[in-house]
Amino acid sequence: MRTADVVLIGAGIVASSIAYHLVSCGCKNVLVIERESAQGKGSTGKSMGGVRAQFSTSVNIQMSLYSIPFYASFEERLGHPCDYRPQGYLFCATTEKHMAYLRANYEKQVAMGLNVRLVSGDEIRNWLPLLRADDIVGGSFCSTDGFVDPYSAMTGFMTWATDHGATLWKNRAVTGIKHSRNEQAAAFEVATTRDPVSTRTIVNCAGPWAASIAKMVGIDLPVEPLRRMLVPTEPFDQFPHTAPMIVDMSTGFHFRPESRGFLLAWNDPEETPGYKTDFDPGFIEKILTRAADRVPVFENVEINPKRAWAGLYEMTPDHHPILGESPDVPGFFFANGFSGHGVMHAPATGKILSDLILTGKTDLIDASLLNFSRFAEGRMIHETAVL
Repeated sequence: MRTADVVLIGAGIVASSIAYHLVSCGCKNVLVIERESAQGKGSTGKSMGGVRAQFSTSVNIQMSLYSIPFYASFEERLGHPCDYRPQGYLFCATTEKHMAYLRANYEKQVAMGLNVRLVSGDEIRNWLPLLRADDIVGGSFCSTDGFVDPYSAMTGFMTWATDHGATLWKNRAVTGIKHSRNEQAAAFEVATTRDPVSTRTIVNCAGPWAASIAKMVGIDLPVEPLRRMLVPTEPFDQFPHTAPMIVDMSTGFHFRPESRGFLLAWNDPEETPGYKTDFDPGFIEKILTRAADRVPVFENVEINPKRAWAGLYEMTPDHHPILGESPDVPGFFFANGFSGHGVMHAPATGKILSDLILTGKTDLIDASLLNFSRFAEGRMIHETAVL
């Protein structure tokens, strides 16, 4: 039977970052188990790739303040590109209530050291004259926010980890986990579609499928899948490709430059939880209506429905991840429920989980804020800046 110091279940960007951080701290006997034939077939490869620090809660801001500089120096650290492009995020407010919300977030962000600024409606109109901005009263902009290539970042983390001692198993699903409290032997026996593995430490990195892995050790994990659809345009040069990620707070519509076109996103409030990974062609009309309303030249944009896709967010009740060790099953760790922020917070998650596994504590965040116990104890912290 194979033995490993740490077994990571799932091999998306979060697992890849944890593997990198563990190995870089000297924990080399790390085994990553992926059920698909290739990495990134779950949520990572379907992500929009946005990275931002403009959040409303301190813990999310802290995680971004580690993650974004990490992405900025990614190639230097790992010898692999992640295509970090600091074009910024621009939140556009159309009501005084939105502006008050951005101001409150701004105060918190600046106090924590983020270089963010509030902008006036006139500044936005001068900056982006092709945006319909007659109703925009102001906004907030952070120049270090931007986008990365999630697939490339995931590959960079995992390549470095496996080059330095970690092992990646592909095409192997975890089918069961036996847990024993015997101090003399490995605490877990992990059954897979091929060889079994014994280990003292498991990290659940199964993304939207995390609840089924947790169930194998008797844990009810409050993580559920929610479909998010993305629509890339055909090549389009009538709007500047130097633009930031632009967020229309009145509708939630947001978009960013991507290749020679643009990537359009909108979270349909009528979407219901479930493992729905098919793209709904009816979504195109919904999103184009909102796109052309905010950017009139988008009336001319062409869409190929075959290039659009759907992915799954892994949602928790308070839109914050569940990080750290299970209080009921020692040695079983969570890295779950990122609610759309897995790519942008993958570097911080890798550091936090590595710290907790190897030393039992981390100085990056107050880890108790994101532990599993918060739900039973009524300590949920709600993130309102969710796209």
